[in-house]
Amino acid sequence: MGEVRSNKTVVYRCSYHVVWCPKYRRPVLTGAVEDRLKQIIHEVCAERDAPIEAIETMPDHVNLLVVCDPQYGIHRLVKQIKGRSSRLLRQEFPHLKSRLPTLWTNSYFVATTGGATSEVAKRYVENQRNV
Repeated sequence: MGEVRSNKTVVYRCSYHVVWCPKYRRPVLTGAVEDRLKQIIHEVCAERDAPIEAIETMPDHVNLLVVCDPQYGIHRLVKQIKGRSSRLLRQEFPHLKSRLPTLWTNSYFVATTGGATSEVAKRYVENQRNV
């Protein structure tokens, strides 16, 4: 059902399924770009004490199942992931600059997974490559 976590004032169990896409849904998340993106996501989540339950990238979108402190907020976490990954990936892979005015769309999908459906959401994210 998920681990109960806490900070100084809140005890929580908040797991989120987040999906976002490159601008124009371009299939650019492959090879070294994909590997580096996952590394950046892991770094940001570790810094924010936001454990990743599952992550999978497809060429044209990212699926992330992550636990996030409600006082920090999922919006701030996603904003930080998208901002840092866009900046670093465009610096490290110049071909992304020529194909896209920005790496990510402004929007994203987010849903709470709930206790009973957390495992279902995790299997969904992990099985994206098999679809």
